[in-house]
Order: sequence, then structure tokens, then C-alpha cells
Amino acid sequence: MYAIIQTGGKQYKVTEGSVLKIEKLNAEPGDRLTLDQVLMVSDDNEVRIGNPLVANAQVIATVLEQGRDKKVVVFKYKRRKNYRRKQGHRQPYTKIKVEKIEG
Repeated sequence: MYAIIQTGGKQYKVTEGSVLKIEKLNAEPGDRLTLDQVLMVSDDNEVRIGNPLVANAQVIATVLEQGRDKKVVVFKYKRRKNYRRKQGHRQPYTKIKVEKIEG
């Protein structure tokens, strides 16, 4: 059984027991989250597609950790103009483990 969920402006395919990094949410490690923006649910013999969301479907997950991703280097450069700008960025994330898919 798997589901397609939407959180943080992105869509993720999740199965029970899967671990994924999503955009930062305000939750402490060990908290349980209920993600109710479910776009599609599929089990062995049935596929339910929402319009845009599937009614009465939700994904229950546990927060494993809060962290910051690898550094992304942003480098701007114009040739022959002595213009260089280097900037780094680390995107915050929330690591979750999917416990249960309901619906």
C-alpha cells in the first residue's frame, strides 16, 4: 500500500515504514504528525485518486529529527568585470517515518 502526499509545496510517494526528509515543520523529535493532504491512495486491488484530495485519508508519521541539509554553493560570476559573489545555503528539513496510511 502506498500514498501520494503533499507537504511543503512538494509531493512525495510514501509507504508504511518509509523514512523521508520533508520541508521543516514545527514539531519536536518523537512527535506524531497527521498529514491529511493525501492526493492518491493505492492498495493491492484499488486505486483512489482525489479531486484534489482523497476524502477521509490521512498518513500518520513520527518525527525522527530536525536538521539542516548539505550546503549548496551559490556562485555568481561575470567575466572580465571582476564580479564574483559566493554564498552558501543550508535548507532546514524534518526527517519523518511513516507509521500508518489510513483511507
